Amino acid sequence: MKILLLIGDITIGGGAERVVINLANALFELKYDVKIFSFYKQGQDIAYELNENIKIDYLYHKSKTDVKKEKPLYKLYYKHYESYILKQKYKDIDVMIFNNCPHFPFFKNKNTKYINFIHMSFKKYRKRNNYFDALVILSNKQIEQWKKYHKNVWVIPNFLSCKSLQNANLCNKNILSVGRMALEDQKGFLRLIDIWKMVQKKEVYKDWTLTIVGDGELKKTIEQKIKAYELENSVILKPFTKEIEKEYLQASIYAMTSLYEGFPMVLVEVSSYGVPLVSFDINTGPSDIIENKKSGFLIEDGNFQEFADKICLLMDNENLRKQMGQNAKEKIQNEFSKEIIMQKWIKLINS
Repeated sequence: MKILLLIGDITIGGGAERVVINLANALFELKYDVKIFSFYKQGQDIAYELNENIKIDYLYHKSKTDVKKEKPLYKLYYKHYESYILKQKYKDIDVMIFNNCPHFPFFKNKNTKYINFIHMSFKKYRKRNNYFDALVILSNKQIEQWKKYHKNVWVIPNFLSCKSLQNANLCNKNILSVGRMALEDQKGFLRLIDIWKMVQKKEVYKDWTLTIVGDGELKKTIEQKIKAYELENSVILKPFTKEIEKEYLQASIYAMTSLYEGFPMVLVEVSSYGVPLVSFDINTGPSDIIENKKSGFLIEDGNFQEFADKICLLMDNENLRKQMGQNAKEKIQNEFSKEIIMQKWIKLINS
Protein backbone atom coordinates (compact mmCIF):
# COMPACT_ATOMS: atom_id res chain seq x y z
CA MET A 1 0.00 0.00 0.00
CA LYS A 2 1.33 3.44 -0.97
CA ILE A 3 0.97 6.31 1.51
CA LEU A 4 1.79 9.99 0.97
CA LEU A 5 2.25 12.26 4.00
CA LEU A 6 1.74 15.95 3.18
CA ILE A 7 2.86 18.97 5.21
CA GLY A 8 3.40 22.68 4.65
CA ASP A 9 7.17 22.76 5.17
CA ILE A 10 9.02 19.72 6.49
CA THR A 11 12.23 21.75 6.97
CA ILE A 12 10.84 24.09 9.66
CA GLY A 13 11.72 21.74 12.51
CA GLY A 14 8.68 22.18 14.73
CA GLY A 15 6.46 19.70 16.54
CA ALA A 16 4.20 18.90 13.59
CA GLU A 17 7.21 18.22 11.38
CA ARG A 18 8.62 15.83 13.97
CA VAL A 19 5.28 14.00 14.17
CA VAL A 20 5.18 13.56 10.39
CA ILE A 21 8.70 12.14 10.30
CA ASN A 22 7.97 9.81 13.21
CA LEU A 23 4.78 8.60 11.51
CA ALA A 24 6.58 8.10 8.20
CA ASN A 25 9.31 6.05 9.89
CA ALA A 26 6.76 3.95 11.78
CA LEU A 27 4.69 3.23 8.65
CA PHE A 28 7.84 2.26 6.75
CA GLU A 29 8.76 -0.18 9.54
CA LEU A 30 5.33 -1.76 9.03
CA LYS A 31 6.22 -2.37 5.35
CA TYR A 32 4.12 0.44 3.85
CA ASP A 33 5.47 2.28 0.80
CA VAL A 34 5.84 5.79 2.27
CA LYS A 35 6.72 9.17 0.78
CA ILE A 36 6.58 12.73 2.16
CA PHE A 37 5.32 15.73 0.17
CA SER A 38 6.30 19.21 1.38
CA PHE A 39 4.65 22.23 -0.24
CA TYR A 40 7.51 24.57 0.71
CA LYS A 41 11.20 24.41 1.59
CA GLN A 42 12.42 27.17 3.88
CA GLY A 43 15.48 25.35 5.24
CA GLN A 44 18.24 23.40 3.58
CA ASP A 45 17.47 20.13 5.31
CA ILE A 46 15.08 18.45 7.72
CA ALA A 47 15.71 18.75 11.46
CA TYR A 48 14.86 15.18 12.46
CA GLU A 49 16.09 11.73 11.50
CA LEU A 50 14.21 10.18 8.58
CA ASN A 51 14.74 6.68 7.22
CA GLU A 52 17.01 7.01 4.19
CA ASN A 53 14.58 4.98 2.08
CA ILE A 54 11.79 7.54 2.49
CA LYS A 55 11.81 10.15 -0.26
CA ILE A 56 10.70 13.78 0.15
CA ASP A 57 9.12 15.65 -2.78
CA TYR A 58 8.93 19.46 -2.71
CA LEU A 59 6.45 21.55 -4.70
CA TYR A 60 8.34 24.82 -4.16
CA HIS A 61 12.01 24.98 -3.22
CA LYS A 62 11.47 28.18 -1.24
CA SER A 63 9.54 29.44 1.78
CA LYS A 64 5.80 30.07 1.80
CA THR A 65 6.49 33.78 2.32
CA ASP A 66 8.64 33.94 -0.81
CA VAL A 67 6.04 32.05 -2.85
CA LYS A 68 3.32 34.50 -1.80
CA LYS A 69 5.50 37.48 -2.73
CA GLU A 70 6.12 36.08 -6.19
CA LYS A 71 2.50 35.09 -6.82
CA PRO A 72 0.06 37.93 -5.97
CA LEU A 73 -3.01 35.80 -6.74
CA TYR A 74 -1.75 32.90 -4.63
CA LYS A 75 -4.84 32.58 -2.42
CA LEU A 76 -7.27 32.70 -5.33
CA TYR A 77 -5.49 30.45 -7.76
CA TYR A 78 -2.65 28.36 -6.37
CA LYS A 79 -4.58 26.34 -3.77
CA HIS A 80 -6.58 24.78 -6.60
CA TYR A 81 -3.47 24.52 -8.76
CA GLU A 82 -1.64 22.63 -6.01
CA SER A 83 -4.56 20.24 -5.59
CA TYR A 84 -4.61 19.57 -9.33
CA ILE A 85 -0.86 18.87 -9.33
CA LEU A 86 -1.29 16.36 -6.49
CA LYS A 87 -4.12 14.62 -8.32
CA GLN A 88 -2.10 14.26 -11.53
CA LYS A 89 1.27 13.38 -9.99
CA TYR A 90 0.13 10.83 -7.43
CA LYS A 91 -2.55 8.79 -9.18
CA ASP A 92 -1.15 5.55 -7.75
CA ILE A 93 -1.28 6.65 -4.09
CA ASP A 94 -3.68 4.67 -1.90
CA VAL A 95 -3.78 7.03 1.09
CA MET A 96 -2.94 10.74 1.40
CA ILE A 97 -2.54 12.10 4.93
CA PHE A 98 -2.57 15.90 5.13
CA ASN A 99 -0.78 17.29 8.19
CA ASN A 100 -1.26 20.69 9.78
CA CYS A 101 -1.51 22.58 6.50
CA PRO A 102 -4.42 24.55 5.01
CA HIS A 103 -4.33 22.67 1.70
CA PHE A 104 -7.31 20.66 0.57
CA PRO A 105 -7.97 18.02 -2.10
CA PHE A 106 -10.29 20.05 -4.31
CA PHE A 107 -9.39 17.60 -7.09
CA LYS A 108 -9.38 13.95 -6.06
CA ASN A 109 -8.50 10.53 -7.40
CA LYS A 110 -11.32 8.01 -7.00
CA ASN A 111 -9.11 5.26 -5.60
CA THR A 112 -7.29 7.42 -3.04
CA LYS A 113 -8.35 7.80 0.59
CA TYR A 114 -7.90 11.37 1.85
CA ILE A 115 -7.23 11.89 5.57
CA ASN A 116 -6.79 15.20 7.35
CA PHE A 117 -4.57 14.88 10.43
CA ILE A 118 -5.46 17.99 12.44
CA HIS A 119 -2.64 19.07 14.74
CA MET A 120 -4.20 22.46 15.46
CA SER A 121 -7.76 23.78 15.33
CA PHE A 122 -7.99 25.68 12.05
CA LYS A 123 -11.45 27.16 12.63
CA LYS A 124 -11.67 29.06 9.36
CA TYR A 125 -11.11 25.85 7.39
CA ARG A 126 -13.56 23.64 9.28
CA LYS A 127 -16.20 23.38 6.56
CA ARG A 128 -13.62 22.40 3.95
CA ASN A 129 -12.94 19.19 5.84
CA ASN A 130 -15.77 17.68 3.81
CA TYR A 131 -13.19 17.16 1.08
CA PHE A 132 -11.63 14.44 3.24
CA ASP A 133 -12.77 10.88 3.82
CA ALA A 134 -11.70 10.96 7.47
CA LEU A 135 -10.39 13.37 10.09
CA VAL A 136 -7.80 12.49 12.73
CA ILE A 137 -7.72 14.60 15.87
CA LEU A 138 -5.38 14.37 18.84
CA SER A 139 -7.61 14.76 21.86
CA ASN A 140 -10.86 13.25 23.14
CA LYS A 141 -11.82 16.77 24.20
CA GLN A 142 -12.10 17.74 20.53
CA ILE A 143 -14.28 14.93 19.25
CA GLU A 144 -17.72 16.49 19.86
CA GLN A 145 -16.56 19.73 18.25
CA TRP A 146 -15.33 18.02 15.09
CA LYS A 147 -18.26 15.63 14.75
CA LYS A 148 -20.34 18.69 13.90
CA TYR A 149 -18.33 19.05 10.72
CA HIS A 150 -17.54 15.46 9.72
CA LYS A 151 -19.11 12.04 10.18
CA ASN A 152 -15.83 10.07 10.25
CA VAL A 153 -13.63 11.38 13.08
CA TRP A 154 -10.85 9.37 14.72
CA VAL A 155 -8.92 10.19 17.90
CA ILE A 156 -5.27 9.17 17.48
CA PRO A 157 -2.75 10.93 19.73
CA ASN A 158 0.92 11.20 18.85
CA PHE A 159 3.21 8.44 20.04
CA LEU A 160 6.55 8.39 21.80
CA SER A 161 9.00 7.46 19.04
CA CYS A 162 11.79 6.17 21.29
CA LYS A 163 11.61 4.63 24.73
CA SER A 164 13.93 6.41 27.14
CA LEU A 165 16.44 4.17 28.85
CA GLN A 166 17.39 6.90 31.30
CA ASN A 167 15.70 9.02 33.94
CA ALA A 168 16.48 12.58 34.89
CA ASN A 169 17.96 12.52 38.41
CA LEU A 170 15.76 15.48 39.45
CA CYS A 171 18.51 16.88 41.69
CA ASN A 172 19.60 19.63 39.32
CA LYS A 173 18.17 22.99 40.26
CA ASN A 174 16.92 23.59 36.76
CA ILE A 175 13.49 24.12 35.21
CA LEU A 176 13.07 23.50 31.49
CA SER A 177 10.79 24.79 28.74
CA VAL A 178 11.17 24.03 25.03
CA GLY A 179 9.56 25.39 21.86
CA ARG A 180 9.67 27.73 18.89
CA MET A 181 9.87 31.40 19.76
CA ALA A 182 7.22 32.36 17.21
CA LEU A 183 6.24 36.01 16.92
CA GLU A 184 2.71 35.41 18.26
CA ASP A 185 4.28 33.73 21.33
CA GLN A 186 2.18 30.59 21.03
CA LYS A 187 4.43 28.88 23.58
CA GLY A 188 3.79 31.64 26.11
CA PHE A 189 7.44 32.31 26.90
CA LEU A 190 6.76 35.94 27.78
CA ARG A 191 4.33 34.93 30.50
CA LEU A 192 6.77 32.26 31.65
CA ILE A 193 9.26 35.07 32.31
CA ASP A 194 6.56 36.88 34.32
CA ILE A 195 6.03 33.74 36.40
CA TRP A 196 9.76 33.24 36.88
CA LYS A 197 10.08 36.80 38.16
CA MET A 198 7.52 35.91 40.86
CA VAL A 199 9.50 32.79 41.80
CA GLN A 200 12.79 34.66 41.96
CA LYS A 201 11.46 37.17 44.49
CA LYS A 202 12.22 34.57 47.17
CA GLU A 203 15.90 34.33 48.12
CA VAL A 204 15.70 30.56 48.65
CA TYR A 205 15.20 30.01 44.90
CA LYS A 206 18.05 32.23 43.68
CA ASP A 207 20.24 29.21 42.93
CA TRP A 208 17.63 27.71 40.57
CA THR A 209 17.73 28.35 36.82
CA LEU A 210 15.11 28.46 34.08
CA THR A 211 16.35 27.08 30.76
CA ILE A 212 14.39 27.90 27.59
CA VAL A 213 15.41 26.00 24.45
CA GLY A 214 14.31 27.30 21.05
CA ASP A 215 14.76 29.83 18.27
CA GLY A 216 12.51 32.29 16.49
CA GLU A 217 11.52 35.87 15.80
CA LEU A 218 10.43 36.50 19.38
CA LYS A 219 13.85 35.75 20.86
CA LYS A 220 14.99 39.37 21.02
CA THR A 221 11.78 40.40 22.79
CA ILE A 222 12.28 37.59 25.31
CA GLU A 223 15.87 38.72 25.90
CA GLN A 224 14.69 42.28 26.46
CA LYS A 225 12.12 41.17 29.03
CA ILE A 226 14.71 39.09 30.88
CA LYS A 227 16.99 42.12 31.03
CA ALA A 228 14.18 44.45 32.13
CA TYR A 229 13.37 42.08 35.01
CA GLU A 230 17.08 41.67 35.87
CA LEU A 231 16.85 37.90 35.48
CA GLU A 232 19.99 37.46 33.36
CA ASN A 233 21.68 35.32 36.03
CA SER A 234 18.82 32.84 36.37
CA VAL A 235 17.38 32.50 32.84
CA ILE A 236 19.36 30.59 30.22
CA LEU A 237 18.36 30.77 26.54
CA LYS A 238 19.65 27.98 24.33
CA PRO A 239 19.21 27.47 20.57
CA PHE A 240 17.21 24.63 19.05
CA THR A 241 19.10 21.34 19.27
CA LYS A 242 18.65 17.87 17.81
CA GLU A 243 20.16 16.50 21.03
CA ILE A 244 17.21 17.50 23.20
CA GLU A 245 17.65 14.42 25.40
CA LYS A 246 20.57 16.15 27.14
CA GLU A 247 18.24 18.97 28.16
CA TYR A 248 15.56 16.58 29.42
CA LEU A 249 18.11 14.76 31.57
CA GLN A 250 19.26 18.03 33.15
CA ALA A 251 15.73 19.11 34.10
CA SER A 252 14.04 18.63 37.48
CA ILE A 253 10.75 20.28 36.46
CA TYR A 254 9.17 20.98 33.08
CA ALA A 255 7.07 24.14 32.67
CA MET A 256 4.64 24.71 29.79
CA THR A 257 2.90 28.07 29.47
CA SER A 258 1.50 27.75 25.93
CA LEU A 259 -1.48 29.86 24.89
CA TYR A 260 -2.81 26.96 22.80
CA GLU A 261 -1.66 23.54 21.61
CA GLY A 262 -2.85 20.69 19.44
CA PHE A 263 -1.03 17.92 21.24
CA PRO A 264 2.15 19.03 23.05
CA MET A 265 4.53 16.23 22.13
CA VAL A 266 7.21 17.74 24.31
CA LEU A 267 5.16 16.79 27.40
CA VAL A 268 5.10 13.17 26.26
CA GLU A 269 8.83 13.17 25.58
CA VAL A 270 9.96 14.81 28.81
CA SER A 271 7.57 12.61 30.82
CA SER A 272 9.38 9.55 29.48
CA TYR A 273 12.46 10.74 31.37
CA GLY A 274 10.52 10.88 34.64
CA VAL A 275 10.29 14.68 34.84
CA PRO A 276 7.25 16.17 36.67
CA LEU A 277 5.16 18.69 34.74
CA VAL A 278 3.51 22.04 35.40
CA SER A 279 1.24 23.43 32.68
CA PHE A 280 -1.65 25.79 32.13
CA ASP A 281 -4.85 23.80 31.54
CA ILE A 282 -5.55 25.18 28.07
CA ASN A 283 -8.40 23.85 25.92
CA THR A 284 -6.66 20.81 24.46
CA GLY A 285 -3.40 19.02 25.03
CA PRO A 286 -2.00 19.08 28.57
CA SER A 287 -4.98 17.43 30.27
CA ASP A 288 -4.63 14.42 27.93
CA ILE A 289 -1.09 13.90 29.22
CA ILE A 290 -0.93 15.27 32.78
CA GLU A 291 -2.86 13.69 35.64
CA ASN A 292 -3.38 16.65 37.94
CA LYS A 293 -1.67 16.28 41.32
CA LYS A 294 -0.36 12.85 40.27
CA SER A 295 2.11 13.34 37.41
CA GLY A 296 2.22 17.11 37.67
CA PHE A 297 -0.02 20.13 38.04
CA LEU A 298 -2.66 21.59 35.72
CA ILE A 299 -3.09 25.29 36.42
CA GLU A 300 -6.10 27.44 35.54
CA ASP A 301 -5.10 29.26 32.37
CA GLY A 302 -3.76 32.71 33.17
CA ASN A 303 -3.32 32.14 36.92
CA PHE A 304 0.34 33.18 37.17
CA GLN A 305 0.45 33.09 40.97
CA GLU A 306 -0.84 29.51 41.16
CA PHE A 307 1.66 28.46 38.50
CA ALA A 308 4.51 30.04 40.46
CA ASP A 309 3.29 28.43 43.69
CA LYS A 310 3.23 24.94 42.18
CA ILE A 311 6.71 25.37 40.73
CA CYS A 312 7.91 26.42 44.18
CA LEU A 313 6.20 23.40 45.75
CA LEU A 314 8.13 21.07 43.46
CA MET A 315 11.37 23.00 43.95
CA ASP A 316 10.99 22.53 47.71
CA ASN A 317 10.30 18.79 47.63
CA GLU A 318 12.62 16.38 45.81
CA ASN A 319 10.58 13.35 46.88
CA LEU A 320 7.45 14.88 45.36
CA ARG A 321 9.36 15.51 42.13
CA LYS A 322 10.48 11.89 42.00
CA GLN A 323 7.01 10.48 42.73
CA MET A 324 5.27 12.68 40.16
CA GLY A 325 8.03 12.02 37.64
CA GLN A 326 7.62 8.26 38.01
CA ASN A 327 3.85 8.57 37.60
CA ALA A 328 4.38 10.66 34.45
CA LYS A 329 6.72 8.04 32.98
CA GLU A 330 4.31 5.17 33.67
CA LYS A 331 1.36 6.98 32.07
CA ILE A 332 3.33 7.61 28.88
CA GLN A 333 4.48 4.00 28.65
CA ASN A 334 0.92 2.73 29.14
CA GLU A 335 -0.94 5.10 26.83
CA PHE A 336 1.40 6.63 24.23
CA SER A 337 3.70 3.83 23.08
CA LYS A 338 4.36 3.48 19.36
CA GLU A 339 2.87 -0.02 19.31
CA ILE A 340 -0.47 1.09 20.78
CA ILE A 341 -0.85 4.21 18.62
CA MET A 342 0.19 2.56 15.34
CA GLN A 343 -2.52 -0.09 15.79
CA LYS A 344 -5.03 2.76 15.54
CA TRP A 345 -3.41 4.12 12.37
CA ILE A 346 -3.45 0.68 10.76
CA LYS A 347 -7.13 0.27 11.57
CA LEU A 348 -7.93 3.66 9.96
CA ILE A 349 -5.80 3.07 6.88
CA ASN A 350 -7.41 -0.31 6.26
CA SER A 351 -10.97 0.81 7.01
